[in-house]
Amino acid sequence: MKKMMITKIYSPKDIEEAASELKRGELIAFPTETVYGLGADATNEQAVKRVYLAKGRPSDNPLIVTVSSVEMMKKYVSKISKSAEQLILKYWPGPLTLIFKIKPGALSKVVTGGLSTAAFRMPANKVTRALIEAAGVPIVGPSANSSGKPSPTTAQHVYHDMEGKIAGIVDNGPTTVGVESTIVDMSAKTPAILRPGAVTAEELASFLGEEIATDRHKVSEKEVPKAPGMKYKHYAPDAQVLIVRKHDWQAALKWASKQKEKVGVMAPSEVFNTNFPENCDKFDLGESVATASQRLFAGLRYFDNINKVNWILAAGFPEKELGTAYMNRLKKSAGDQFFAPEMID
Repeated sequence: MKKMMITKIYSPKDIEEAASELKRGELIAFPTETVYGLGADATNEQAVKRVYLAKGRPSDNPLIVTVSSVEMMKKYVSKISKSAEQLILKYWPGPLTLIFKIKPGALSKVVTGGLSTAAFRMPANKVTRALIEAAGVPIVGPSANSSGKPSPTTAQHVYHDMEGKIAGIVDNGPTTVGVESTIVDMSAKTPAILRPGAVTAEELASFLGEEIATDRHKVSEKEVPKAPGMKYKHYAPDAQVLIVRKHDWQAALKWASKQKEKVGVMAPSEVFNTNFPENCDKFDLGESVATASQRLFAGLRYFDNINKVNWILAAGFPEKELGTAYMNRLKKSAGDQFFAPEMID
């Protein structure tokens, strides 16, 4: 029987040590402004295969290649359009992932899911860019959680899911954005958002002055997805999540008060100012969709790992700008289930 690995917590000053582990083919979780990623040398096929094993991730779910510079990305990409160059100049480093056609054989099919394209991102987090630079290779960067579970926004979340499965975690505190990067497919004639994020469709269309396709978030059962999050169940806690529309909170709390077991409530601060049921446990999402996005995964994990419940009532927001990314993640965690006032009867 294989001995369980000891997972070490690295501070930002331990970058060289963490990078040497990556060079040896080990897995190191790393911080970004969005969520924590699970890093392995993108040029080492065996190391990349271990990422799929550690996460329990389907092998046709392609991985994002995380780079420290545009020069590093250009080693693998066959062509960069003028629009893509504009996006790189404006949004990199930052929470924007771009899909390009790659040079034949430039990356293993294990990284690309067998496709002729790959997704690239240069994160805003300086610690991670220094880690990649020290390793001297790009690293794959899926979220550092068990596949299908809420993404990790702290090193502690990663440790909960990955202890004993990976060599280490670089701890740089909680992430600031909280939902994964926007993914834009730049390999097709019309740029398309394959996963919404903090860089919004409205912002991208305005900046580029051209149409951006926004209806490509899902693929069929037999199709290989071009980007993570398009095909498989994501972000789901053990509890059933019910999305609550703003005008339904009074009814939702009344329903919760009648349940025999404890109910988790993830809501904006104002919801907790009303008569809050005694059998409910609260997780404050703050005052806006920005704070709600930052805290969403932490809230789902709180009710999964710390204060377990069977039901979670979670606040919905209008699906525009950042609300599109927030609702994309929340709908997946809830299986598209909304609270309905008639549930009270």
